[in-house]
Amino acid sequence: QVQLVESGGGLVQAGGSLRLSCAASGSIFNFNIMAWYRQAPGKQRELVAFISSGGLTNYADSVKGRFTISRGNAKNTVYLQMNSLKVEDTGVYYCNLQARGSGYWGQGTQVTVSS
Repeated sequence: QVQLVESGGGLVQAGGSLRLSCAASGSIFNFNIMAWYRQAPGKQRELVAFISSGGLTNYADSVKGRFTISRGNAKNTVYLQMNSLKVEDTGVYYCNLQARGSGYWGQGTQVTVSS
């Protein structure tokens, strides 16, 4: 069983920054992909960024150049540095881990960007 715990959300003004963290515990395999998704009110959940266990990253076009995903030294933690935040970045941000054909989700953390 894998557990994911997110932290770091909050309220910030447009143009500001936040750093989200996600710590994974349990049966974490060496080869996995960790990702951040977000869901705005009334919208579908969308992929923000992902990082493979080898460090390969990919970003949604809407966040390229503003957000950076990274892993901690222990590889069981993933971060999302969010800079130049926009009102449209508001939503619940979820951590996701994919390994051996199974997917796991965290409980989500709220990010609210005010104008």
